[in-house]
Amino acid sequence: MSEAAISEKPFWLSGNFAPTYDEVTETKLEVTGSIPPELNGRYLRNGANPQTGETAHWFLGNGMIHGVELNNGKANWYRNRYVRTPLLADPGADPMSVLDDRSKSLANTHIVSHAGKILALEEGHWPFELSSDLETIGAYNYNGKLETGMTAHPKVCPETGELLFFAYGMTPPYLTYHRASAAGELVQSEQIEVKGATMVHDFNITRNYVIFMDLPLVWNFENAANAGLPIQWSDEYGARLGVMPRNGSNKDVVWYDIDPCYVYHPLNAYEDGDDIVIDVSRMAHSMKPGVADVPPVLHRWTIHQNTGTVSESQIDDRAVDFPRVPDAVVGLKHRYGYLAEFGSGLPVAVAFRKYDMQSGTSEAHELKNGRVGGEPVFVPAAGASAEDDGYLMSFVYDPAENKSELVIIDASNLASDPVARVHLPTRVPAGFHGSWVADPA
Repeated sequence: MSEAAISEKPFWLSGNFAPTYDEVTETKLEVTGSIPPELNGRYLRNGANPQTGETAHWFLGNGMIHGVELNNGKANWYRNRYVRTPLLADPGADPMSVLDDRSKSLANTHIVSHAGKILALEEGHWPFELSSDLETIGAYNYNGKLETGMTAHPKVCPETGELLFFAYGMTPPYLTYHRASAAGELVQSEQIEVKGATMVHDFNITRNYVIFMDLPLVWNFENAANAGLPIQWSDEYGARLGVMPRNGSNKDVVWYDIDPCYVYHPLNAYEDGDDIVIDVSRMAHSMKPGVADVPPVLHRWTIHQNTGTVSESQIDDRAVDFPRVPDAVVGLKHRYGYLAEFGSGLPVAVAFRKYDMQSGTSEAHELKNGRVGGEPVFVPAAGASAEDDGYLMSFVYDPAENKSELVIIDASNLASDPVARVHLPTRVPAGFHGSWVADPA
């Protein structure tokens, strides 16, 4: 292929965003440094990997999971596997034409573990269950109880073990809230009234509440000009946050207007007395016709439930997204947040940035020499006594070698060299979200 043809490809089909086609298993992995021996489990990450090599948008490629298993200071294996959904079996299918079939998922956005099940997720369909070695078991709908899709960003409550999630629809019901018990039983489903069909990518939880983000990215099937996605910014729709008790219903939702914006990913939320504090990667707008997207920046909303108002403040001006806190503080007050710092205009990390919300400072682990990473996932150290006592994990791509590695970084000393680098036999394309799935205790 000529250089001109390559340069004409969109970013999600070029460079390290381009798909890889071979499914690989490698058990002889070179390691630089020392893998902490308490890290027993698997780091798994999802991403769009179009099997045909072509797709109309980054969000529309087939899901492929990349994973590394660690045990007793050793790297046992690297595997990459497609999630075998009906869409993978039908390469010519248009993902936007099968939205009414919950089994026809791309399963390309996130991978989480709950109640002993590993679930590959995207936001329009049912999850797909995988085995611990990444083989596809099949679509999972909570024994027939889940009648909607499922967000790619469910939240596991660290105190109750519940899985809280939602689904949005292009036709009514436009928003539905779900709650699953720690044992994995779907125990609550509630329709939430909103003004129309919008893209609701993520949401927030606290100890007592869920907070929906009703933002102005509107589904418009008469205009699919946005790189294959019939979604666009609306200056008329408005923006608001909906606060509901975690076991509540539509009648309990209180809505709070905010300045128009879009948020793909919040960092975390928590209660501070009667206030609710939410830290997010905020974009002033997204998918606005004729206007380039602006970078996401770290931003704080404080919902004052006593006065019915929301105060807003920008925390930093760096372009940061793919935010994570330790799983142990999801929905609870956090001191630290870890984000991918974008530096090239592309959604890849040139650094991992750690924000200290108590001191108002930040520090970075710079990747350097053209190396780029993804979402930093926090894994606690054995016997952790401080919130940042643990490790960050991410795949990092080295263009000089055209290969990737799993880096393990001391989260309490971010600027230091990685404590371990697991060298992989191939490159891992830039992707979306992942999780550390610890072995059962």
